[in-house]
Amino acid sequence: MDVFAKYLASIDNPDHRDRTEEILAWVANKFPILEPQLKWNTPMFTNHGTYIIGFSTAKHHLSVSPEEVGIERFADDIAQAGYSATKGLFRIPWNELVNYELLGKMIEFNIQDKAEYTNFWR
Repeated sequence: MDVFAKYLASIDNPDHRDRTEEILAWVANKFPILEPQLKWNTPMFTNHGTYIIGFSTAKHHLSVSPEEVGIERFADDIAQAGYSATKGLFRIPWNELVNYELLGKMIEFNIQDKAEYTNFWR
């Protein structure tokens, strides 16, 4: 996870930095087939060169982007978890628990859905 070290060091709030590192480590450990990458100053995970999921920090939340298809597919789950969402991302407030079950389902969906996909983005 050295690929994310500089990004993590740039997060001023130590609680936000720790939470972000925890989530990135969880993804890396749970899905060892994924390649951690930093592109456009965004921590992300890819599989055979195609985007699976990305993360970015903001003042009040961590943004999670499984692409628009992932947001649409899991819209009800995102709402049930109490997260707000846009077309391309959902937000995990810093003061709320991470729904790792939901995160895992989204990643598994993208891995399977993009198994034969050859482009980076959908």
